[in-house]
Amino acid sequence: MGFFDLKAICGVCGNEAGLNRYKIRKSDAWVCASCMKRAGGVLSVSPNHVTIEDIKEILNQKDSSDNVKAEKIQNGQLATAEAMYENCKKNNYGSGFTEGWGVKHFKLIEDSLMKDEEVLMTFIGLHNYISTTKHDNNFAYAITNKRILIAQKKVIGETLQTISLDNINDITLNVGIVFGVMTVDTIKEKFNIAVAKASARKIYDKVHQIFNEQKNKKNNGISQATSTLSVPDELKKYKELLDVGVINQEEFDTKKKQLLNL
Repeated sequence: MGFFDLKAICGVCGNEAGLNRYKIRKSDAWVCASCMKRAGGVLSVSPNHVTIEDIKEILNQKDSSDNVKAEKIQNGQLATAEAMYENCKKNNYGSGFTEGWGVKHFKLIEDSLMKDEEVLMTFIGLHNYISTTKHDNNFAYAITNKRILIAQKKVIGETLQTISLDNINDITLNVGIVFGVMTVDTIKEKFNIAVAKASARKIYDKVHQIFNEQKNKKNNGISQATSTLSVPDELKKYKELLDVGVINQEEFDTKKKQLLNL
């Protein structure tokens, strides 16, 4: 079948592909422009390196992800970039340089969310803040039930970083003349986020509220899972949690006293 055959059929959707189509060489088949666009475009899906089955699987995964997202939106969750940005404006959690750029930053986060992940709060701040002239400009931040996502869309390129909630040691706040600066201390690094002074305490309190709630949920789950274990086995489990940083020394000592009835 030649390129200029008008009745070339798309191997994915079964419709006529027309002239604006792509040859999938490994399958000796065509894909229409619409299916290729849905799959991510030629920059993401090379017609020379995939099969028709590969493209169908990509689209199936996207459809599944879209269904999950639609369900989250119906339940009022922060599942889209627009909703995440609107949450910032509504709660005075920062607005960034412009709304357009703010939504672009959050779009990186939206595309990175897992199926069972729920965004609990969002805010915008100056990342890696040192002074009013030394920082990495505005980033979008989302705290989920699993991690912190940090994102910035650039004119050329993008930055996306994730930090598991289990890997955060502490978050502190210092309020200055213009900004409130939150210092995030993780097991790998420490960095500053500057937010408007007027909303700094509000953002900081909300962040800690979420961390405490997620920590309590995890600890309750651990307690239920180990309720049938012997005291030595429970101590061993909590020692392992201490070693990997899920709980701190004070929490371990408290639990040890409870188990030994000290």
